[in-house]
Amino acid sequence: MTGIGRIRAGFWLVFCREFAWLRRRPFLLCLTTIIPLILIGVLSVTFSAGLVTRLPIAVLDLDGSELSRQVIRTVDATPDTAIGMRVADLGEGKRAIQSGQIYGLLMLPKNLERDVFAGRQPQVVFFYNNQLMTPGGLASRGVNNAVPAVEGAVRISLRTSRGTLAAAAQQAITPIPVQTQALFNPTLNYAHFLLACIMPAVLQIVIVLSSVYAVGLDTQTRHRLRILRRLGKGLWPALAGKMLPYTLIFLGVLGLGDAVLFGLLGLPLRGNPFLLLAAGTLYILACQFYGLVLTLFIKPVASALSLATLIVSPAFGYMGIGFPRLGMNAFAYWWSAGLPGTWYLTARIDQTLRGTPPDLSLHPIAILLAFVIGLALLSGLKLELMGRHTQAEKRAALAARAEARA
Repeated sequence: MTGIGRIRAGFWLVFCREFAWLRRRPFLLCLTTIIPLILIGVLSVTFSAGLVTRLPIAVLDLDGSELSRQVIRTVDATPDTAIGMRVADLGEGKRAIQSGQIYGLLMLPKNLERDVFAGRQPQVVFFYNNQLMTPGGLASRGVNNAVPAVEGAVRISLRTSRGTLAAAAQQAITPIPVQTQALFNPTLNYAHFLLACIMPAVLQIVIVLSSVYAVGLDTQTRHRLRILRRLGKGLWPALAGKMLPYTLIFLGVLGLGDAVLFGLLGLPLRGNPFLLLAAGTLYILACQFYGLVLTLFIKPVASALSLATLIVSPAFGYMGIGFPRLGMNAFAYWWSAGLPGTWYLTARIDQTLRGTPPDLSLHPIAILLAFVIGLALLSGLKLELMGRHTQAEKRAALAARAEARA
């Protein structure tokens, strides 16, 4: 058999052995397939609604006028908020917010209608729980859109009743109108934004941990490493045969998650699907080599798993989705840059929501490729040093045995 034939045979031997190991090791099978699929299903059901609507708030109406009732009806009609209860005083409203019954309290002051019709600017106060940033911000947005709309309509009607033309009255109320255009995700659909980012972040944890565990089965002792090298007819064929089955499995899991997002939940694919596929493949390989490097440099496997968990579990908070990377301190910024998921999410958002031209999306893909090449070379160097050390120990043992016989 030629050298290439031996390498090919060794590769397929290790490749088939990995699938056989999946059948014999239920934990590894669950970690690589069942757990990520369950997580994808749970997350899809959780965010399937896409939009957060009708958040309950309370009202404290101290005016009791027709205008205050109009404000309440307008706030209740917005898609963001719903009037869940009325309170008698601020203390009752505070207790309702602290108990989690409501997300905000709208207080309409005394003499609201009188001050508005007199041309004064009364203050409508909205208290909201910003510890829960998303619902608090949405409730605040609903109130901020509703109350000025009512006030503006009243002021326009007052001016028109005095003989001012409607267009002139509108211009006097808003002399410099601001036109805002929400790009890429104008409806703030959480299935398109948050779910599409959480899935790869969860998959990053699964890939790194499963890679640490699977590779650790063959590399934690020199004896097992010798067996792997012998089966693969060389270091690199054995390593490729060891990792490729999991690469294919994770590509299938990622593809199934994307089928749910693009098919069932309507995530737009405005960019190049081939660039998205290339980014996903490089992302999975980078995470696998991440786990491989941790396994080779950290002994035993339990310690490598612990360190991997420490690094990748909080990764979503460092990816720039909930908090912009440019606003992070240096430690958080460089931790974020050292995670493959950060660059995959950048490429993913570019090719789904933004529809970024291919030339502008090459930067995160190139960084993922650098991750793969750099981590592969580092792991290969470590494995080669381990192999040489093993060979040196073997030669020393043979020499000692020969001396003993002499």
